[in-house]
Amino acid sequence: MKLWSGMLDENLDKKAEEFNSSIKIDKRLVYKDIEGSISHVKMLEKCEILETEEASKIIDGLKEIEKNLREGNLEVDLNSEDIHTFIEASLIDLIGDVAKKMHTARSRNDQVTTDLKLYIRDEVENIIDFLKNYIKVILELAEKNLETIMPGYTHLQAAQPVTFAHHMMAYVMMALRDIDRLKDYKKRLNSSPLGACALAGTTYKIDREFTANELLFNEIMQNSIDAVSDRDYILELESILSIIGIHLSRLSEELIIWSSQPFSFIRIDDKYSTGSSIMPQKKNPDMAELIRSKSASLIGNMNQSYIMLKGLPLAYSKDMQEDKESIFDSIDTIKISLEIMAGMLETLTINKQKMLKACKEGFINATDVADYLVNKGVPFRDAHHISAGLVLYATEKDLTLDEIDLKTYKSKSEKFEEDIYDVIDLETIVYNRKSLGGPSPNEVKRQIKWAREEIGL
Repeated sequence: MKLWSGMLDENLDKKAEEFNSSIKIDKRLVYKDIEGSISHVKMLEKCEILETEEASKIIDGLKEIEKNLREGNLEVDLNSEDIHTFIEASLIDLIGDVAKKMHTARSRNDQVTTDLKLYIRDEVENIIDFLKNYIKVILELAEKNLETIMPGYTHLQAAQPVTFAHHMMAYVMMALRDIDRLKDYKKRLNSSPLGACALAGTTYKIDREFTANELLFNEIMQNSIDAVSDRDYILELESILSIIGIHLSRLSEELIIWSSQPFSFIRIDDKYSTGSSIMPQKKNPDMAELIRSKSASLIGNMNQSYIMLKGLPLAYSKDMQEDKESIFDSIDTIKISLEIMAGMLETLTINKQKMLKACKEGFINATDVADYLVNKGVPFRDAHHISAGLVLYATEKDLTLDEIDLKTYKSKSEKFEEDIYDVIDLETIVYNRKSLGGPSPNEVKRQIKWAREEIGL
């Protein structure tokens, strides 16, 4: 018998019943459903809605179901309509009709959103842990490459010299913001809908603050209609997870580019690569490509939830059953993506010589030629044109800027002296960029120290 079948004469069509069922998706809420039910029953006893003996029997039964599930002596019945139905039916089988009193002063509407919030609250902490490990791996990689000079890019064109450590620290800053977003999100997540019932509360004298405290919520939701219809916390989390996914996708794109033959800046370990079934020379960055593609799934899940919710009148509609599959998939996706990315970075091989060669060939010290002239009193716009002319000359002669002779430099401007070669030395350039946030090794060390303190390492 369905929980809702009291006034219906006919059973659901078999296909409609399967279509209506959510058990295959919401079965992962089973322990949170038990946790919420135990707190609810304790409240019913406190408010003298249930007798102590009844409450004890129900709570003991719920704990036994949980124990049997964890030990593998009981499995979730996928023929049940949803996880709430399964728990209640299992409890009735175990302790008899007194189990039917468990649902007093509660609806599946407030029950499911409570379960979901409890589950998401734990998963947010798990995701933060994955992010911290990912950050830790990058910090260790940065510490090993403080003096590894590479081109910094704009428009994917070599622009100015940085270090590999400096470049990777940009991703640390993104991940720190991701953690901050998740922590801030928890403030809005952690309010209890339990006791809102279907939408209009209840005539029973319940104690919503009691169940909120039992379940470690910070507060109750103040309006019962909002409590059961709110899915802002799904939309917000999926937005945050999409941003994390985009950050991982950008890094994946760079790893893919850097590992390609024209660059060969890095080598991705065999544990995170695949080969070709037809081309024996190929080593493909498939894990990076998959992480890149997973960001599309995260954004798609977010869009699905936004579109599902946008036209719903208050309070609850069955459409909301579709909120769980997308958020569960997003949570699973971001965790495995962070784990794989951390493993890939941990085993990465850096080709320092290739990076340095690319710096020299890309004329990325041209800005410093212009700055040299500015420091000698030449207006910046004139210095810019002189530097550009030297780059054109070097390109035509297949030279680097440090290979141009002083006579040629002086033909462009009498301000050039022998010290120009010291100024445009790549190592000197990087070491002199000491401004806060810059690539000098000492400044990147400061960034690393600051990031470690931010996550308590």
